[in-house]
Amino acid sequence: MRIISGERRGHKLHDFDGSDIRPTTDRVKESIFNLISDYVPDALVLDMFCGSGALSLEALSRGAAGAVCIDRDKRAAGLIRKNVCELDYGNKCEILNMDCMEYAKNCRKCFDIIFLDPPYNKGFIEPALDMIVKNGMLSEDGIAVLESDDTDFCGDIDGLSVIKQRKYGRTYITIYALGERTNENSSISGKL
Repeated sequence: MRIISGERRGHKLHDFDGSDIRPTTDRVKESIFNLISDYVPDALVLDMFCGSGALSLEALSRGAAGAVCIDRDKRAAGLIRKNVCELDYGNKCEILNMDCMEYAKNCRKCFDIIFLDPPYNKGFIEPALDMIVKNGMLSEDGIAVLESDDTDFCGDIDGLSVIKQRKYGRTYITIYALGERTNENSSISGKL
């Protein structure tokens, strides 16, 4: 795994050992950032279920203003700290070793981009998206970016609409925005 573009382009990221972790591949990560490139500059990013932090660190490299990375796994928190330190993003990145749903329940911040890459088929997607809407965590023109597999797909959620979706093998990338928007009438979808 590496940073694909921006000021830290080519920097290798520390990743998990073992087969119990499913990191976002560089191909999928590059596709995600091709879809959301207009949103990244100066964005405040929330990376729920952050793992190694690859998505939020890529966003920072591409010009995001700051990131909050959350994972309840202590190994993940240690790994993201190591990556943040090596990339010299300590002043731009807050790392929280806690359950992201607990964070969301008490969150008073508003984010421009929220990444969700939960473990597949564990029932995290709908509750996390619902919490984002319920607690007003997404800025008015912000987006939520969900990575899921073909057995864990999630469509529109009350208060969020799918504005773009792509499939890469078994992986779905679904981009959400606030409200009832369609590709034909959404000003946001024009950016995608």
